[in-house]
Amino acid sequence: MHTIDYLIFVVYMLAMLGVGFYFYKKNTSSEDFYVSGRNMSSWHIGLSVVATDVGGGFSIGLGGLGFTMGISGSWMLFTGLIGAWLSAVFLIPKVSKLGHQHKFFTFPQIFNHFYSAKVALLAGIISAIGYIGFTSSQVLAGAKLASATIDGLDLQWALVIMGAIAVVYTAVGGLKAVIYTDTIQWIILIAGLVFIGIPIAYNAVGGYDVIKATLAPEYLSLTNVTWHQLLNWAVTIIPIWFIGMTLYQRIYACKDEKEAKKAWFIAGLFEWPIMAFMGVILGMLAKVAATQGMFDGITDASAMDSEMGLPILLSTILPIGLMGLMLSSYFSAILSTADSCLMAASGNIVTDIISKFSKKEFSEKKMLQISQIVTLSVGVFAILLASQMQNVLELMLYSYAFMVSGLFVPVLGALFWKKSNPVAAFWSMLLGGSTTIGLILSGNKLPLNYSLPEHLDANIFGISVSLITFILLSNYHYKKNNNGI
Repeated sequence: MHTIDYLIFVVYMLAMLGVGFYFYKKNTSSEDFYVSGRNMSSWHIGLSVVATDVGGGFSIGLGGLGFTMGISGSWMLFTGLIGAWLSAVFLIPKVSKLGHQHKFFTFPQIFNHFYSAKVALLAGIISAIGYIGFTSSQVLAGAKLASATIDGLDLQWALVIMGAIAVVYTAVGGLKAVIYTDTIQWIILIAGLVFIGIPIAYNAVGGYDVIKATLAPEYLSLTNVTWHQLLNWAVTIIPIWFIGMTLYQRIYACKDEKEAKKAWFIAGLFEWPIMAFMGVILGMLAKVAATQGMFDGITDASAMDSEMGLPILLSTILPIGLMGLMLSSYFSAILSTADSCLMAASGNIVTDIISKFSKKEFSEKKMLQISQIVTLSVGVFAILLASQMQNVLELMLYSYAFMVSGLFVPVLGALFWKKSNPVAAFWSMLLGGSTTIGLILSGNKLPLNYSLPEHLDANIFGISVSLITFILLSNYHYKKNNNGI
């Protein structure tokens, strides 16, 4: 990169840190820090939601899907549209009212309201673990982008630099800093993709005729996807809209139910088709460029890391100045997800875990300080975890799978089923999440050399275990209580 590109990039990063420190002065309580004073508008929240959900991991991950399978990779974010709109219709009317009435900060507080403190504690632990993993995936996405585009920067140093920037402005600024920087970051990303990335990449590879001649026909088809891949995406991504801590924080941060529902409809439309097709198209263009031998030192496109195709494409084709702008665009996406996930994990640990074990009441000032320290600590741990992983999308989907298999069934039961029982919720969460983690680690292998179908994700089986456990135990306790009466 040229000095001008570095200058643009550094100015951008300093601006993001500046937003964080600006809101550091504005935050006077933990309510300001975690739910932005509960007075945010639909457009700020909607753009923040899509920036968080699509973010860097899906931006880099979608590029990887476009590189390996073409425009059919866009179907992954179609599940995001479905999830956003379903939660707007069924979840927000119940959660928004409860959040404002009881001054909730976190998702597990819903479990405390409907079930018990014990169930809420387990939910907080599951959510915190999942979001630490998700934060790590975003830091890894940023590091991959940085190491591919900045000369002489290796992946480990990139992890430290990217992680430090995201952690510092989130720790000092809280959710309001996150939402405002998300809005800025998302606008920069869209402008960068629409006006810089896609047009220049399209021309650099030679236009449509060259794309069609270089790629296999299935790359330009929307049917280049298997039924089980669609099922895996749907089961992993749609439920996250009902259990995502980052999403509950934004529901609580909205002025009212109407603003929250509008924000979710906005987010769904931007996820698919807008962000979905932009991501996979750039990934496809990277595949064309790699196949044509446009990347220095890469002679075999099929042998390279598919998630590195997009950042290498950008570093190869963009002229001085535009490289800095486009790099800032992608780092925008990455930071917008990393900061939100970091806030989610921090909120779970402080509100749902530390507060449960502490025997003394903290002042608002002390609680704010604890929140900032925990956010900083979680961020450091996420950077260390990211240093041990290789694939962004895989790490993201593992984190999603663990949370979904543990939390999805109990939250539906709490909101929509009168027979729901705290004991059933606790064991459903524990067995569902444990099943998924066990199967991920074993590659869907069971004892006695028995294997489950490898083309189905582990969380499908985890959710099944969670559902069966929840129904059986809820019915048992319902009948027991009624017979007792």
